[in-house]
Amino acid sequence: MPNIRQAREALGVRLRELRQSSGLNGREFARRAGWLATKVSKIEHGKQTPSEADLRIWAGVCGADDEVVSLCAQLRNLELAYATWRRQLRAGTAARQRRLSEIEAKVGLVRWFEPSTVPGLLQTAQYARAIFAQVIAVHGLPDDLEAGVTARMDRQRVLRQPGQRFHFLVTEAALRNLVCPPEVLKSQVEGLIASAGMPSVALGVIPFGARLAKSPVHGFVIRDEALVSVETFAAELSLTQPEEIRLYGRIFDLMRESAVYGKAARKVLLRVIDDLSALVTGNEEQSP
Repeated sequence: MPNIRQAREALGVRLRELRQSSGLNGREFARRAGWLATKVSKIEHGKQTPSEADLRIWAGVCGADDEVVSLCAQLRNLELAYATWRRQLRAGTAARQRRLSEIEAKVGLVRWFEPSTVPGLLQTAQYARAIFAQVIAVHGLPDDLEAGVTARMDRQRVLRQPGQRFHFLVTEAALRNLVCPPEVLKSQVEGLIASAGMPSVALGVIPFGARLAKSPVHGFVIRDEALVSVETFAAELSLTQPEEIRLYGRIFDLMRESAVYGKAARKVLLRVIDDLSALVTGNEEQSP
């Protein structure tokens, strides 16, 4: 995933292309902008982050005032996009869940793709407890495990809020990854069957053996047409550029083409439950 440096370089490339399209070399551009030539070079090579005022001047010198809104949006995306988990979670996992609840209460459509775990809005309390315990341990966070689980369960009330729609896509691998004890995962998959029956929820499952038009590199959440959230091991990326949102929308549609729904999805879930039941029974038999 892109980091701050790469995002700044991408903005610099775009600004350089605007300058070149205007027919100005770096020195003449700097003279018209009233800047040192070194400032122009640093911005174009991603060594310096321009301000919004700089972007307005840049667009004006290039005769591209119609680019100002998009350029400023790209700058804000650069500044806000990369939030490390330690910074996000320093107030605790529960605080983050409450922030997400506030965001989701205002969203009409959520499209959520997960290749490795069950989406948070569909998690059982036991499954969520296992996920939060991992997060707290890996990032060395204050232990607010039970508060975090409670807040996640409260957050799920949005699924019953009138006028909102949720489209979830999960891979079969996400239903089988033992990020928790097998009996907990079995209960979680059983819970998905109930969730799929909710009026606001569409649940698609991409089964093993399905042909994929795009490799499932990572999970993501699209909230309306305004925000894409992408989680990495280190941070959460918030993408707001229209072209980024359209790209993730296309990827979601590609993944959806490989998914099964309704009775076919239930069949996959029941197969997973049977396999997990056998695993639970085998573990019980091996216990002293």
